[in-house]
Amino acid sequence: MKIVLILGKGLAALFWLVVLANLLQPFAQPFALLLNVAGAFILLTHALELIFFNARIAAGPKPGRVRLQVMLFGIFQLLGLPTEQAPATVLTEPNQTLQLEANNA
Repeated sequence: MKIVLILGKGLAALFWLVVLANLLQPFAQPFALLLNVAGAFILLTHALELIFFNARIAAGPKPGRVRLQVMLFGIFQLLGLPTEQAPATVLTEPNQTLQLEANNA
């Protein structure tokens, strides 16, 4: 899974470099327009990921840095974050344990 995340981040970085190069020196039409639209769509998607996963991002040690990485790498950054652990709960009640012991005796 880690290899997939690294490969995805690398491809995302390459995509943003191509979009930036297109902004500085536009490519031939219609490729320039398509890259601008694709870049705007991906930027909007990453902004929505920030909104939806804000609680998970804020729980980490450096939320500002993670937010920047989510804007660059999107879901590849979010999949690499540690998951929240649910609190441990006791499933049996003391009365149930006593009833079982009484039945076995």
